[in-house]
Amino acid sequence: MLMAYSNDFKKLVLKYRRDGHTLEETSRFAGIAPSTYYEWEKEEASGFPAKEKRSYEKKICKEELIKAVEEKPDSYLKELAELFNCTPQAIFKALRTLKLTVKKRPSRIRKSQTKDEANT
Repeated sequence: MLMAYSNDFKKLVLKYRRDGHTLEETSRFAGIAPSTYYEWEKEEASGFPAKEKRSYEKKICKEELIKAVEEKPDSYLKELAELFNCTPQAIFKALRTLKLTVKKRPSRIRKSQTKDEANT
């Protein structure tokens, strides 16, 4: 499991080790692998630089999606996905974040036959 630790916690663990504890004790204390401790030592030497957050370009513009749903409220996810050149799942997630709902699947209506029609 990937876990992000604060710089304060990292400093605490490094100080714990410098206070005379073994690497094994430090690993148990912090719940980290020894290799993680060594990585933190390297980070400390460079001043714990802030890691850049990745930003991804979004295909779905929220304003355009709202506009498309307002123009055609009965459109299916597949139709909206074709407009935005993405998957229906991406449209579903975008609509969920906007707290909007549209039809998910085409409804299939089965015509019921009466007994008289079936016998003829």
